[in-house]
Amino acid sequence: MVGIISMSKVNIIAEIGINHNGDIDIAKKLIDLASVAGCDYVKFQKRNPDVCVPDAQKSVIRKTPWGEMTYLDYKWRIEFGQKEFDEIDAYCKSRNIQWFSSVWDRDSVDFMTQYTTDRGCIMKIPSALINNISLCQYARQNCDYLMISTGMSDESQVEAAAEVCPDLIFHTNSTYPCPVEELNLSYITWLRNNHPTKEIGYSGHEYGLVTTFATVGLGATWIERHVTLDRSMWGSDQSSSVEPSGLVKLVKGIRDLEKSMGSGGPRSPSCSELAKMKTLRK
Repeated sequence: MVGIISMSKVNIIAEIGINHNGDIDIAKKLIDLASVAGCDYVKFQKRNPDVCVPDAQKSVIRKTPWGEMTYLDYKWRIEFGQKEFDEIDAYCKSRNIQWFSSVWDRDSVDFMTQYTTDRGCIMKIPSALINNISLCQYARQNCDYLMISTGMSDESQVEAAAEVCPDLIFHTNSTYPCPVEELNLSYITWLRNNHPTKEIGYSGHEYGLVTTFATVGLGATWIERHVTLDRSMWGSDQSSSVEPSGLVKLVKGIRDLEKSMGSGGPRSPSCSELAKMKTLRK
């Protein structure tokens, strides 16, 4: 049985997602935030809305900051294309932080193959598509490191996707925000026990940071949280995202945990204890 483990470096992802609201300047500010806070990666989302938006939703009218428009037009309004992602790629390099995207369809897989990280081309299959084994397989064939998230899925769906994905499984709950009593953080231990050859991560959508810190002690080696400039901004993911001061606290807390975990037993006095021994023991 896998239990609490000695600590290695945790990879921290600042999930920008669609919190940029289609504005490249907001995206750059969020990249700045992640870089200053000490995150390892920022992550975006890539879609072809013509493919991803269900037919029944395409013509539904939605109120937006840019006026009323169809849901399909809204999704295109906030979608970044070649020009924006080339700019993001260059900007991340200038800020010494890496980036990648969740992919929602085959067109997006093809699009993202042009961008690479220290692990080659990274892609993530979002929770909404973990049951799309064809997409999982296609992404695996076209990237170097594949991640999946387990939200909204039962164990049979997780197992089916995990057979395709050899690299990283994120435990997540897809409620935004997620009630703490539904987080089921012990599932991280389950994943570690049942998938010992894969890395296990945690993608959190809850309020606060304490529960995310706990996942590091449970053995999560990748941590992902949505980030925003202000939780009151317009957008479906903003309210469950971490604001600037919170992201700084998150990264510092995780780095402190890495230092504090040590190597386990057997016990021996620490360096600072040796000095104390001279005053308290004969």
